[in-house]
Amino acid sequence: MSVALITGTSTGIGLATALHFARAGHDVYAGVRNLATATELTKAIEREPLGVTPVVIDVDDGASVQRGVGEVLAKAGRVDVLVNNAGIGGGGPLEDVPVDWAHTLFETNYFGAIRMIQAVLPGMRVRRSGAIVNVTSIAGRVAIAGHGHYSAVKHALEAASEALAQEVLAFGIRVAIVEPGVVVTPIFSKARRFADPASPYVEHVRRLLAYYQKQLPSAAQPADVAVVIHEAVTTRVPRLRWLVGEDAKRLAEGRRRLSDEEYVAAARPASIDEYLETMRRHFGFDWR
Repeated sequence: MSVALITGTSTGIGLATALHFARAGHDVYAGVRNLATATELTKAIEREPLGVTPVVIDVDDGASVQRGVGEVLAKAGRVDVLVNNAGIGGGGPLEDVPVDWAHTLFETNYFGAIRMIQAVLPGMRVRRSGAIVNVTSIAGRVAIAGHGHYSAVKHALEAASEALAQEVLAFGIRVAIVEPGVVVTPIFSKARRFADPASPYVEHVRRLLAYYQKQLPSAAQPADVAVVIHEAVTTRVPRLRWLVGEDAKRLAEGRRRLSDEEYVAAARPASIDEYLETMRRHFGFDWR
């Protein structure tokens, strides 16, 4: 039975992943920033007796990370699997988003994951085994107008993951990047969006919102992502990147077919109908 430490488990993907791993027989430590507000996790544990132990970890706080990981090591003796899922969403056009907020995005989504990695790696290296999964986004592979900072932070975590995979290979440690498309989670209601109707980039924001609205009815569920995360950890044929959701696969495949110049040109100002036709032609989305 492996010991899995998963961050951001109050709701959504993190909660689904904690429950999926526990049902599969893993000893799960569920990281939450504030146990008092992690009501969904608490109710799930009460409803279904599983091997899930909540642990308070604020990934923005180095001392909290050290305390939380230390608590897991004191109780379980090791961390076999780390799933970096904690994160925040939101954003807007690059010019419209305050730099201070972009710092906040990087603090949680990038540096938070790095803090967790640095806290568990020494033990994994000594044991010469382990798995680290970083949950990013298809936006980490395909940068999206109107979502630049979010794409940037996910790109950054993907680059760090790729470098890390090379660095720890000799120690028997597996690194995986999980890239969901649109997933039905509370991140949409929690995300801070900078969408000024007077912005010169408002057309890009409208198209981004149209994409979410069209895709939500067929979006992946948190449980779908949890299944892929577990497969990335347990498969006998490891690979670095794992897409989740038909939309993520369409975007990745379409972006590969387009040159950089063609991809940029596809984002020229256009009506919503023209945008929908562009998405159908280049990426295969048929939202009629």
